Amino acid sequence: MGRFATGVTVITTVQPDGTPVGCTVSAFCSLSLDPPLVLVCIGKNRSMCHALPTAPGYVVNILSADQHPAALAFSRSGRGPFGAVATTPGPYGIPRLSGALAHVECDGYDVLDGGDHLIVLGRVTGLAVAEGRPLLYYQGRFMNVPEGCEL
Repeated sequence: MGRFATGVTVITTVQPDGTPVGCTVSAFCSLSLDPPLVLVCIGKNRSMCHALPTAPGYVVNILSADQHPAALAFSRSGRGPFGAVATTPGPYGIPRLSGALAHVECDGYDVLDGGDHLIVLGRVTGLAVAEGRPLLYYQGRFMNVPEGCEL
């Protein structure tokens, strides 16, 4: 699957006690326009996997080309480096990563078993977009769209 280039997102939410949790995810896509639904796949070994099913909602932060450090930081196990990454509060106090190309705000819709991953469906409740170039993931590496390549 490494030959399939994808965008890079960081999914953020809060635990019942308000503690923020986040993880890097490349398995994200639009699922439906009516109702507006998105799909993310999260490894069952991630702390996010335990937080999402009971969370009030979550934010899909679509990363910009210069957010490679955030992608790396949130790809590690744990709750994420919220102290080192600039955020703004979203719905339910869920952090939105500053500088992201887009924030897709979601309420939980359904959670399905997907082998060693959870397939998490979310109903889109808000969307904010910015100009910029995306961060990509290809063959196990983060990369940028080459300059001069029009998107």
